[in-house]
Amino acid sequence: MTNFTATGDLVRFALRRDRVKLPIWVGAIGLGMLYAVSALPTVYSTPEQRQVRARLMDSPAATMMSGPGYGLDNYTLGAMITNEMVLWLAVPTAMMSIFLVVRHTRAEEETGRAELIRSAVVGRHAAPLAALILAVIANAGVALLTALAMMSGDLAAGDSFAVGLGLGLTGLVFAAVATVTAQLTEHARSASSLAMAVVGAAFLLRALGDASQRGGNILSWLSPLAWTQQLRPFVDLRWWPLLLPVAVTAAAVGAAYLLSGRRDVGAGLLPARLGRANAAPSLSTPFGLAARQQRASLIGWGIGLFVFALASGSLSDSVSEAVAENPDMGEVFRANGQDPTDGFFGVMALFFALMIAAFAVTSVLRLRSEERTGHTEAALATAVSRRRWILSWLGYTALASVVLLLVSGLGVGLGAVTSGSDGTVVAEVLVATLAFAPAVLVVIGVAAALFGLRPGVSSWAWLVVAYAFFFGFFGALLSLPDGFAKLSPFGHTTAMPLSSITALPLVVLTAIAAVLTVAGGISFRRRDLDLS
Repeated sequence: MTNFTATGDLVRFALRRDRVKLPIWVGAIGLGMLYAVSALPTVYSTPEQRQVRARLMDSPAATMMSGPGYGLDNYTLGAMITNEMVLWLAVPTAMMSIFLVVRHTRAEEETGRAELIRSAVVGRHAAPLAALILAVIANAGVALLTALAMMSGDLAAGDSFAVGLGLGLTGLVFAAVATVTAQLTEHARSASSLAMAVVGAAFLLRALGDASQRGGNILSWLSPLAWTQQLRPFVDLRWWPLLLPVAVTAAAVGAAYLLSGRRDVGAGLLPARLGRANAAPSLSTPFGLAARQQRASLIGWGIGLFVFALASGSLSDSVSEAVAENPDMGEVFRANGQDPTDGFFGVMALFFALMIAAFAVTSVLRLRSEERTGHTEAALATAVSRRRWILSWLGYTALASVVLLLVSGLGVGLGAVTSGSDGTVVAEVLVATLAFAPAVLVVIGVAAALFGLRPGVSSWAWLVVAYAFFFGFFGALLSLPDGFAKLSPFGHTTAMPLSSITALPLVVLTAIAAVLTVAGGISFRRRDLDLS
């Protein structure tokens, strides 16, 4: 038991460090379920309207992006939420758990703090156990909030708690996976990437399994992301699939315990790959360094967005029929043109633009990581100015964001072609998606200005993305004033039809982005580096 000495102290310390970050994660996931419970009955208020939605979801493409399709024959609100929302809450729950565990294990070793802490009376396995206990607390919060959110919509308590418990246990599975990957590599970024690769593989297995057969096949059962939906809540509730995440979590934690005893502090079990004797010429510039460090991230985002966009675009042929049978559904598309298909493409363009804005924020926040680890200080010790350093990084972020917009627009357009649309739709959707580039640049500018002012507040740029997402997708459904949506940089672009796109808002947004970027550069040049 000496291996676990001071675990309680480390848990209290971790709770103290994450007193802001953890409630935001848990609260955001809970609010996601609450909004679904509040908004869906507004759009689909009658059984007939829900059956129209069920027909829309009864296709391979929709199944790949939602769930196994239980309850489509009698599409109640509970079945709709489980089939369409649970997956998209399970993924951020998994991400929260992965980042939490890696932050308090491998990241602590990489910075040297773990070695300092273990020089005191602290057991060898106290830190991993403390991180897992913190993950249990966080996922218990997710389970409770999502269950209460569903019950607030007059859904059955037993089924609601089954969904909440399933989401919480799904998060624990990936927390255990992150505990294993933290033993394999010596870098926190690599440990997170490996664990996120497992999430991607789980999503793909579930998508292929659910699309192959109604209710899923063996591939679905291999994916932890599918197990909550396999409980069949609000259709034919069964509890035994919850044994799967419990068993996998226990096995992964046991494996992590064994692996942890076979390595030194700060080292990984997988040997670090030796680099080339001579660096490529591109690495002699800050821009080339930023591109090299984010190469894997850009490729991963590009593949994920393209696959998602392709599946989303293939649903375009069903939109007109769905809106004709359910006029309330047209409220979702009303700001993007009177034609339902144009509205659908406009909503998709907005959705992918917001996703890419999230990528842009993570890219800019890498500047904070570079500064904290001392890499920025080392680079600035050479013939690299502060202005060149930050502008090169922001320039790469802007270029990568435009590339992802192109990839997303191309995916939606090609998906629409596969469903029977004319080939000209590809170019139209590409232009509509690129129309949101100035809004994404504004998000980059906000993140840059906050980073230049003070690295610790740079994460506040997420508030811009969250605000834009809420008012972009829930403002019309909740009948909120249009003025609130106009405060978002994404509220000034009407992507479809193309004739509605005007140059003035795009020019103004680009100018605002430029001013914010320059302000961030000036602030960065005037402040001290933050190595805390």
